[in-house]
Amino acid sequence: MKEYKIVVLGNGGVGKSALTLQYVQGIFVHNYDATIEDSYRKLSKVDAENARLEILDTAGTEQFTGMRETYYRTAQGFVLVFSLAETSTFENLKQTFLDILTIRGEDVPMVLVGNKSDLAETRQVEESDAQNFARKLRIPYFETSARLNQNVSEV
Repeated sequence: MKEYKIVVLGNGGVGKSALTLQYVQGIFVHNYDATIEDSYRKLSKVDAENARLEILDTAGTEQFTGMRETYYRTAQGFVLVFSLAETSTFENLKQTFLDILTIRGEDVPMVLVGNKSDLAETRQVEESDAQNFARKLRIPYFETSARLNQNVSEV
């Protein structure tokens, strides 16, 4: 069985852990507790074949950025998460994308995820802006709600 190491990246508070826990365990955690690093395993289908995913839920806070280069070097795929309710989290992912390409020197599988779609009243990032950015990077884009389990498994 093939194994894939997937790294979930983004600023603190964007919902990386909520998305990961919803996907792996089918639960939504209402309380925010900053993650240092958590690793999860899940059996899934990749390209219609059974595979084992190792999902690394990373710290979004600046004090743990030193570990990122290791993630960039060893991952086989990336989930780049931002909050639809906070423009700065979207802007910061642009640099994350460039950092990955600089370290890897090659294109690697990635998806761009706008999380917290259930918070429509506080939305700051327009869907068209995120779609245009993803199109420019040639990566898929999904809008998700970890709370409502919308598009989580699609990511």
